[in-house]
Amino acid sequence: MRSITLVRSLLLAAALAATAVNAAEAPASFKVGEFTFSRPSSWQWVEPSPPMRKAQLKVAQGGQEAEVIFFFFGPGGGGGTQANIDRWLSQFKEPREELKSKTEQGTAGSRKVTHVQAEGTYMSGMPGGTKTAQPNAMLLGAILESEAGNVFIRMTGPAKLVAESRAEFRKMIDSAKAGN
Repeated sequence: MRSITLVRSLLLAAALAATAVNAAEAPASFKVGEFTFSRPSSWQWVEPSPPMRKAQLKVAQGGQEAEVIFFFFGPGGGGGTQANIDRWLSQFKEPREELKSKTEQGTAGSRKVTHVQAEGTYMSGMPGGTKTAQPNAMLLGAILESEAGNVFIRMTGPAKLVAESRAEFRKMIDSAKAGN
């Protein structure tokens, strides 16, 4: 029993040390695919996990948290724009017509970007795994199209927090710089 407590204490200390190092090394800007993004200064850098996530941020405010995840699968990977919109909307418990969802086309530099928004009970969890219902949640998504491979960005969390973070999310996406 004592060895289990010691192991737990060591693991906790290592995790806290890693968090302190990550906070000190949190990048102000980061690259996903061909795009360089500027992290909003109040958003926290999180080491991406699992490996399919290329970048991950956390927005914390008033005891609530939202996550922002960046995916990149290379040329032709990850499916098309509409397939991803449909998949994101299917991650809600309610039928699509009840989600207050909308999509909007725009540009980030010279690249096409599709913005997605939906609100309802988000079913959080890995594909094929156990799902956790998050009522009163919102999803903001963006798909930046590129011949080098699309970048998929999804922010999910409590609807109030995500709505309050919408302007920073849009600014981060719309000001993304493309190039090698």
